[in-house]
Amino acid sequence: MSGVFDTVLVANRGEIAVRVIRTLRAMGIRSVAVHSEADDGALHTRLADVAVPIGPAPAAQSYLSIERVLDAAVRTGAQAVHPGYGFLSENVDFARACEKAGVVFVGPPVAAIEAMGDKIRAKRTVMAAGVPVVPGRTEPGMDDDEVAEAAVAVGFPVLLKPSAGGGGKGMRVVRREAELRDAIAAARREARGSFGDDTLLVERYVGNSRHVEVQVLGDTHGTVVHLGERECSLQRRHQKVVEEAPSPLLDAAGRAAMGRAAVDAAKAVGYTGAGTVEFIVDADSPREFFFLEMNTRLQVEHPVTELVTGLDLVELQLRVAAGERLGLDQGDVALDGHAIEARLYAEDPARGFLPQAGTVLGLVEPSGPGIRVDSSLAVGSVVGTDYDPMLAKVVAWAPDRDTARARLIGALGHTAVLGVTTNVPFLRALLADPDVAAGRLDTGLIERRGDELTLPEPPPAHVHAAAALALLLESEPAGPVVDRWDVPDGWRLGEPAWTVRRLQAPGGEPVTVRVRGRAADAEVAVGDGEPRPARAHRDGDRLWVSLDGLTLDYVVVHAGGSVWLAADGHVTSFREHERLSSSGGPAAGDGVVTAPMPGTVTVVQASVGDRVEAGTPLLVVEAMKMEHVLTAPVAGTVAELGVTAGQSVRLDERLALVTPASSADERQET
Repeated sequence: MSGVFDTVLVANRGEIAVRVIRTLRAMGIRSVAVHSEADDGALHTRLADVAVPIGPAPAAQSYLSIERVLDAAVRTGAQAVHPGYGFLSENVDFARACEKAGVVFVGPPVAAIEAMGDKIRAKRTVMAAGVPVVPGRTEPGMDDDEVAEAAVAVGFPVLLKPSAGGGGKGMRVVRREAELRDAIAAARREARGSFGDDTLLVERYVGNSRHVEVQVLGDTHGTVVHLGERECSLQRRHQKVVEEAPSPLLDAAGRAAMGRAAVDAAKAVGYTGAGTVEFIVDADSPREFFFLEMNTRLQVEHPVTELVTGLDLVELQLRVAAGERLGLDQGDVALDGHAIEARLYAEDPARGFLPQAGTVLGLVEPSGPGIRVDSSLAVGSVVGTDYDPMLAKVVAWAPDRDTARARLIGALGHTAVLGVTTNVPFLRALLADPDVAAGRLDTGLIERRGDELTLPEPPPAHVHAAAALALLLESEPAGPVVDRWDVPDGWRLGEPAWTVRRLQAPGGEPVTVRVRGRAADAEVAVGDGEPRPARAHRDGDRLWVSLDGLTLDYVVVHAGGSVWLAADGHVTSFREHERLSSSGGPAAGDGVVTAPMPGTVTVVQASVGDRVEAGTPLLVVEAMKMEHVLTAPVAGTVAELGVTAGQSVRLDERLALVTPASSADERQET
């Protein structure tokens, strides 16, 4: 049993809860998991020594309930609470409540959370310590008019940022004054929903910027060190996608200067435990950097620092929280090799990165030299819309950056989640981008690349063939088989007939696939292609298909009316169509508005009978902490609006109908 704590409660869920529990187990500390009703049976609850239900799916009634989390800690005899990141990790009221309950909060002191949790106060604090900050206005309590005046004074483009919270939630880049009022309203709404505080500050937007952060550690005996930096410039909507350590931008002198500034910022608030000081760096002038904020918790991307330093940050957090000394000074910190992390999200890049939901029907996670996977996934896991869409992190270490990047691309090629659409193909395309390969990174790269990274490729013919052969195997009668490729005895009594299937991938047209024979000795023709010999064998969820002289290995699952196949980093689902309806759904441009993701309607901005222009906002759908504004697809009149604020909606559910202007005018004339 550890001399640090006997029992620690993990006040979180998903991959970070799993990751913390693994360190607790390695240290011999009894772990307690908490979970909402939506997470009953989730992986973190199965790995922990004890699991305690704490309420319904909405985070406000479970993971954000201070009373319920602390009640679970007291009931299970937990001496400390590790908050992970997100939820209560930077909540000063929670830290105070832990202290009052006699439970150790594994994090910094209340004063440090207060100072750094408010971005306005944080900027003033570090400025006093001599740390450079981004120009802007940080007066607390600015109303909409004052925020607008500040933005105009700073000059466009500007960045609107919530004073509370982090993770890019509520941030808006405003490039023109005409966009300002709508951006302020949206930023306040998202900040209020995410953090319960809609206070905004205004900063100069550094366009050619790189996001570099420094990991700091402090103990209660006055020692504060930094563990080098992480490059986090590859972002989408102000949220990090790929992170690496060390940064390819900095040299030794730049690293030392930024590290000193981070330590000064931490010392300015008496920081203890693990924290991250974030900087924005001018890509054209790497020595010019500005303080952004300090995250008073463990970061999502902490594994890359662990891999290049050889330190377990969770273990160090626990030891510091128990009052132990760090046992290292700055001279003891050495960076070895290079590590890169990719965040695996339940989202569809081809649909604007909208969150996705579903049940994990099949799962492939990579392994091998230098590969680490932090994941909450298991077959049967339900991915809903109540929480953040991040599912896992795939990390690669190597002696140099080029090898680490190649290893990560390869690892993602052996990563597949069947049943839920993820961003794996996008991640592989991003890591293969020439500028990413060369280390020429900035926060606008993903936006600039656009369709180059997100445009989906139609499934190749061999994937259609594999799907048809998988279905053939399911329908074949049992018979004696000599080995996996031999034809069962007595099968070829005559020339077999063709079986014709029409397989449709999401967003694509149905493709006709013809198959005849048994799967072990078949012919397959895809579309207008000529028949080709093929062989297939299946063992559980693994499918081997030999076609055109190559044997390919797939993971396959047939469930819910779809066939899911995974190979080489791509997951494809097919629905089988007996025939196509000539009027199955509304054509493009007919005015129908559907839900682009499963979620909740938060705002309804139109009414039936309203005259609207194409692009007029109609309503807002929120899922997994992301807002999506749905607009009128055509100019005309709102003829249907079948939802209200607070209503849950399904993916592709019909929400509204705008009758095109010409049609509406014709009806009025008659």
